[in-house]
Amino acid sequence: MTQDVVRALGHLALGTRLKRIGERLQAQTQAVLAAHGVETPAGHFPLLEALARLGPLSIGDLADALGVAQPGVTRLADKLEADGLVSSRKESVDRRVRILSLTPAGRRLVARARRVWPRIEAAVAEACAEGRGPLLARLAALEAALDAAPLADRAQERADASA
Repeated sequence: MTQDVVRALGHLALGTRLKRIGERLQAQTQAVLAAHGVETPAGHFPLLEALARLGPLSIGDLADALGVAQPGVTRLADKLEADGLVSSRKESVDRRVRILSLTPAGRRLVARARRVWPRIEAAVAEACAEGRGPLLARLAALEAALDAAPLADRAQERADASA
């Protein structure tokens, strides 16, 4: 087996390691969503949920609510609008400001996804609980937990246990 250089670099590569774990969690979350008939990318749901919780928002307010850069929100908003999940209108006071809101299809999608989220959240919490001690040791434990039992397996075990 090849040495995991990112892990070996410790704190020096922490950003890379966190990104790697984030991408892995995102992909495994997507697998759970897809197993429940939700094909929309997992990464789209924070924006959709922000609109569901907070109502219509400008691109700038969405960027603030999500803690991400405005250009990324704009690109995602364009995609979601093309998919018919959000609609946009120009603000009456400042026509440069675009206000986004969920469409009926967007509200239905969020409602479907919310039924799956408790399983995903529980599966992530379970995987995160497997580590103790300093951050790097906990990250290693999380990676090992995701190797041993992906989120889809953990979510299914929870569904089986509650049935």
